Amino acid sequence: MFEVVRFLARASVQRAADYIVTAPWIRWTWTGLADGIFVPALVDFRPNDPDAVHDMMTGRYLLAGRLVDTQGISPFAVEVDHPEWLASLYSFAWLRHFRDVRDAGAKGFARTLVLDWIGNEGDFSKESWTPAITAQRVLNWLRHLELLTGGATPEQVNTIQRSLSSQVQSLRLRERLTSDPAARLLVCAALVGAALCDEDQRGDIDAQLARLNAILADQIDTDGMHLSRNPRQQLNLLVELSSIRQSLGGLKSAPAIEFIAQVDRMHEALDAVTLGTGEPAYFHGCGQLPHDTLIAVQAHGGGHRRRSGLVGGYAILRDGEATIVADSGRVPPLAMAGEAHASALAFEFSHGTELVVGNCGPAPAELASNRDLFRQGIAHSGPTIDGESADTIIERGPFKGRLRAAGQPGKVEISSADNAMILTMGGYAGRNGLFIERRVTLLSGGTTLVGQDRLQPVEGAQVSGRLELRFHLAPGTMVQRVGDELVRLILASGAVWTFLWEGAQLHEDESARHSASLGFHKSRQLVLETQARAEAEVAWILTRESV
Repeated sequence: MFEVVRFLARASVQRAADYIVTAPWIRWTWTGLADGIFVPALVDFRPNDPDAVHDMMTGRYLLAGRLVDTQGISPFAVEVDHPEWLASLYSFAWLRHFRDVRDAGAKGFARTLVLDWIGNEGDFSKESWTPAITAQRVLNWLRHLELLTGGATPEQVNTIQRSLSSQVQSLRLRERLTSDPAARLLVCAALVGAALCDEDQRGDIDAQLARLNAILADQIDTDGMHLSRNPRQQLNLLVELSSIRQSLGGLKSAPAIEFIAQVDRMHEALDAVTLGTGEPAYFHGCGQLPHDTLIAVQAHGGGHRRRSGLVGGYAILRDGEATIVADSGRVPPLAMAGEAHASALAFEFSHGTELVVGNCGPAPAELASNRDLFRQGIAHSGPTIDGESADTIIERGPFKGRLRAAGQPGKVEISSADNAMILTMGGYAGRNGLFIERRVTLLSGGTTLVGQDRLQPVEGAQVSGRLELRFHLAPGTMVQRVGDELVRLILASGAVWTFLWEGAQLHEDESARHSASLGFHKSRQLVLETQARAEAEVAWILTRESV
């Protein structure tokens, strides 16, 4: 209850203060106080795509997996009902594609887009001046300042510098008024980046780093995972933080050393939840990530050896070519639970570079009205009772859309001797009078996955409900029913797995998996069902057939 009251009070005060700071009679001070002169000093290690430059110069903008043809007019003048596309446009991350161009016309085009944004929305726009987007835009402009100012007229250079200074000043004023934790972290990162690029502010770098370290310590757990538990959020933060780390050069101060250590732990955590497919597991709002950016970030992470273990509330088993990542069900803090999924005891399993069993991922932008449906337990390869999630997505009130725990935190452990994970959750203890224990063992060099789901009754409670265990199959998988307790799964590659079970009835159903770049994939799922009763146990085995 104390967390709820504190969250409401703090968010209300922050919203009110931010409203005042961004009001027209206050905003003029951003320009009045903005007098920094920035120099190129930030590294951008993300890959670029020369073809994207050609597309943008012809009016075609592929951002956030959505292609928009502006018919030759400014992208800032078209109406697009796609929040992720707009956020990508306003953040200017696409400037990296112009990084290596030699053609003066292409460079001038990038500069024209920046000046066009300044002319249209450079004073203030509620949509494009959110703290997170402003922070990312500042960092991207600083990384490509040489591109934007080289060959520009003195008036254009002054316009860009003044706009940068105004945006940096706005971040200084709004940093403590930002209620979203990840956005606040991005704002602090942008202020460090600005200090690195402002020769008059370089003496403040240690103080800025110390501030950033403190916020990181509040938002990153001891394993290095962001408390939102969203691998996509982890990657987005690492893009900015790794850039700053690369730009510190030989700085050896205590704040710099602490910052580098925290970024290293974040890299290790992201690597830990990455499957053999090269993608992090689809949990808590994470779907398909930009593969080129993911590889670039991981290349700057030190090449940590992936192994079995517990990281950020996830249990990970690796054996041979197989990887399984399962969610303990730890619910993020209230302020970070806006995208969290009810995925307790769910898992994703890959063999080699191929997904075998996964989760549906977040809802695509085109299905925004079904956003919360994709967050429910039924959209994950885990247990539910009567089709209801273990934890609750709040439907109304000031916490609408946030995930709240329905029971005590789950327990999770790894048995190294057996190469097994044991996860227990109590989200159904109050409603259905039982705990669910899931034990998963990886055997035979990763070619066999053995699962046991057992119901443990709450003392003195009446057990009720119908247990359902879902296994969402990778897109392209064909299902062949062989007998009463055996199914053959033929993956898109032609690899064949057998699925055996006992203690439940099996039926096949439709499923889906959302890919940001390839769209919405229909797939299949296997569902095991049985009446819930004390000490009931359902066993299942996935085994890869020999070639």
